[in-house]
Amino acid sequence: MLFFFLFKVHSSQTLSYSRRGIFLEFLTGYPETLAQFEPNWDSLDSRELPKWYDEAKIGIFLHWGVFSVPSFKSAWFWKSWKDGSEDIVDFMKKNYPPGFTYQDFGPSFTAEFFNPYEWADIFNASGARYIVLTSKHHEGFTLWPSKYSWNWNSMDVGPGRDLVGDLSKEIRTAFPHIKFGLYHSLYEWFNPLYLQDEKNGYNSNDFVRLKTMPELYELSPVRKSVVVNDRWGKGITCHHGSFYTCQDKFNPGVLQPHKWENCMTLDKYSWVYNRLSPLQNYLTIEELLNTLVKTISCGGNLLVNTGPTHDGRIAPIMEERLRQMGSWLSINGEAVYGSKPWVYQNDTYTPDIWFTRSTGAESFVYAFISTWPENSYLILGSVKKTTKSVVQMLGCTQVLQTEKSREGLKIWFPRKNNVKSNWNFVLKMKYVKPRIPKF
Repeated sequence: MLFFFLFKVHSSQTLSYSRRGIFLEFLTGYPETLAQFEPNWDSLDSRELPKWYDEAKIGIFLHWGVFSVPSFKSAWFWKSWKDGSEDIVDFMKKNYPPGFTYQDFGPSFTAEFFNPYEWADIFNASGARYIVLTSKHHEGFTLWPSKYSWNWNSMDVGPGRDLVGDLSKEIRTAFPHIKFGLYHSLYEWFNPLYLQDEKNGYNSNDFVRLKTMPELYELSPVRKSVVVNDRWGKGITCHHGSFYTCQDKFNPGVLQPHKWENCMTLDKYSWVYNRLSPLQNYLTIEELLNTLVKTISCGGNLLVNTGPTHDGRIAPIMEERLRQMGSWLSINGEAVYGSKPWVYQNDTYTPDIWFTRSTGAESFVYAFISTWPENSYLILGSVKKTTKSVVQMLGCTQVLQTEKSREGLKIWFPRKNNVKSNWNFVLKMKYVKPRIPKF
C-alpha cells in the first residue's frame, strides 16, 4: 500500500508498555549491510537521521477522520463530549436528536469529493516535500480497510474506499519526489482492550498485541527511510528519536542541538476543519512564512497542518495558503531546501531578520526579511563585509550596493517592482563573514 512510512504517533497518555513492539516493527529487518538496532533508547538514538528529512524542511499534516463530520472544536470532539464539555454538549442538543452517538457520525464521513490527484497537486504546488496523513486518530477509525478495526474503517463505513492507499498511490505516481507518511495513534480513548490495559496499570498489553501492532504491520513501512520521533508517552518528548517534536507549535527561536520539528496549524485554534472558524483564525501568508523561516533558521522542519472536510475537500482558504507558500518557495527555495543554520540564527542589530546558509560547492548566507525597509536600506549587525562580498536579492538580478557601517553591513535594496517576491524577501550573500557585534 505504501512506499514510505513516516513514524509519527501522538499520545498524551503513558504508553511505556508498548514501546518495545512499536520500535521493533520499524527498525528490525534491515539488510545485512545496514546497522542493526536494539529496542532501547541508546540503540535507537544512535540511528542516523535520514538525509532526505533534514533537507526536506517542509511537510503537510492532514487531520481527517470521523471528527471532520461535526467539524466543531477539535479532533478530540468525542472525548470532550464524553467528558461533558459544555459547548459540545450544547452543540449536540441543538443539532442532533436524543440518543445520537459518535458512531452515528460515521456514515456521514462520505469523502464523495475526495480526488487524490487534486490533493497531490495542491501538496506539490505548496512546495512541501513530505506528507503526513492521519491513518487513525484516537477515535480508532482507520482510513484504510483494516481487518483489526472491523466496521470502523473507511471501507466498511462512509467512503467505501481505501483513503490511505488511494492518496499514497497518487502521490507516488504523480509526484515521486514527495515522501508519503502516516500518523497513527498508539491509543484509542474508548477501545475496551486499551481501557483494560489502562485499568491494569499497563501491566497487560492486549491492545498493543491485538490491535496496534497488527494495524502497523498492515501499513507496510519502508525501513531505510523511516523517521522515528518521540511524540508519545510521559517524560519522553524532546529527548529521543531521529527528531524531536517537543510539543505542538514548538518554535524556540534559538538553535537546537538536535533535529526537531515545528508541528503547527493553518487554523490557529483547530487541527481539524472547523466550520465556525472566521477568516482571522487563519494564518496570513506573512505569518506562515515568518514561522517557516524562524523554524528552519534554528534547525527545525515545519509541518503545516490542514484539515480536509468530511466530503473530501481542502477548503479554499487553506489551499490558498499552501499555494502561496509554494509560489514563494519557487523563488526563494534555494535558501530553504537543504540549508543549514548559520553562525547566527537572527540578526544582532535587526532581530526580526533570520539566517540560513547553503551546503553546496559555493558558500552562501541567506537573510530573510519580513518587512521592506522604509528607507530602502537595512543594516545587518551580524554580517561582515569582505573585499569580495556580493549581495543580491532572490527574485532580482541586480547586484545590491553595500558598505560597511559602525553597526554592521549596510545594504541598499532594489526597486520593489523589480523583485518577484511578494512577501518575505531573501538576501543572498557571497563572501561574507559573521561579525562579532560591538555593544
